Amino acid sequence: MGKNKSLKDYEQQIRECVKCGACQAHCPTYLENRREGSVARGKIALAAALLDKTGDLEKRLRQDISMCLMCGSCVDKCPNKVPTDQIVGAIRREITDNRGLSLVGRGVSTVIGNKSLMKAVVKTSAVLSPLLFKEVPASSGLRLRFPAPVMKDRSLPKFPGENLFDLFPEFIQGDTNKPTVGFFAGCSISFIYPEIGASMIRLLQKMGYSVFLPRSQKCCGIPALSSGDGRLVEKLADQNIKSFLEHDVQHIITCCASCHGGIKEYYSSMKADNTEFTGMVIDFNLFLAEQGFIEEMAELPKWQNRTRVTYHDPCHLKTQGIVKEPRALLRALPNVEFVEMDGASSCCGLGGTFSVYHYETSKAIGARKIAGLKESGAEMIATACPGCIMQLQDVINHAGLKVKAVHILDLIAESLH
Repeated sequence: MGKNKSLKDYEQQIRECVKCGACQAHCPTYLENRREGSVARGKIALAAALLDKTGDLEKRLRQDISMCLMCGSCVDKCPNKVPTDQIVGAIRREITDNRGLSLVGRGVSTVIGNKSLMKAVVKTSAVLSPLLFKEVPASSGLRLRFPAPVMKDRSLPKFPGENLFDLFPEFIQGDTNKPTVGFFAGCSISFIYPEIGASMIRLLQKMGYSVFLPRSQKCCGIPALSSGDGRLVEKLADQNIKSFLEHDVQHIITCCASCHGGIKEYYSSMKADNTEFTGMVIDFNLFLAEQGFIEEMAELPKWQNRTRVTYHDPCHLKTQGIVKEPRALLRALPNVEFVEMDGASSCCGLGGTFSVYHYETSKAIGARKIAGLKESGAEMIATACPGCIMQLQDVINHAGLKVKAVHILDLIAESLH
């Protein structure tokens, strides 16, 4: 079903880079370290050199290819739409094919490639967290701090005792006159933030839909893509496509921006024609907008004591043009006083394994959002990506702010209660 493209497959797009530098103003890593190798045109130059087999690229490969969040901000602003994020992914796969996975990459692939192991890791962490992690004051909105030197004082959410698959059956019957929708939960929502997935499923039930939550669904593949494990990406894509196409569903809903970027955007870029699957994938913001849910919420009486909330654009939604719908949802909610913030569209700095390899840089990129957040006066910052929630809460904690990062679905669930 799915087959990754090689670097050679991108040769035409690589040659279309005119080195204009438009990407500089939008690259989070370049804005932080001002190194030419961090920006898109530097990586495209490296890709061209790899194709032409010119020069000794060993040192530049190690330094520059890891300094990419694969956020797509450069592609969004590129006049020729050169897909630098996909090209970086192709280079990383070549590196892995030639030298094998790094230690971190092996760890990531081992866990996301085995759902049973993932469940065991989360459940063990939930039991042992009092021994392994340092507690964070409740006033900060955080629960735990990671003690290891590699990511010293990285904030983590409290690990749940139950995952999403423990809470719901594979099929939930709705109104017989309404179609069935599939729900692609993803790793973070399934095992770290199951309450987000529960809110999505209960909302779909409330709307009358039957919900298909296949037990056989796997990770979307974005972490493996980030670490360069191309074979695992293909394996995960094949399994996910098979899991949903075996059942009669009208839509496949995601409420994780990264998962949406994986199973819709990336699977669409693979060599095989996956449109039967990707054509059904829809972000929950768009789905709710199409269903008239925003108008229904706007008709509810506003709460007297509303929470002041701002919004952070996840990169994987922003680059797909999904920016109006999340804001319209927040404005419509009766329990929310929505306020825009400066820098809402800037990357939070997570970037999958980027934040593991380059935690200090990742933290500095995220810290660029703090000034706008302070000025907004928001009590909460909402987003549509669990990874962004984790990163934003970490950045907020280091800045000493009493602001909580939440998912839009958390606020929807509150409004319906």
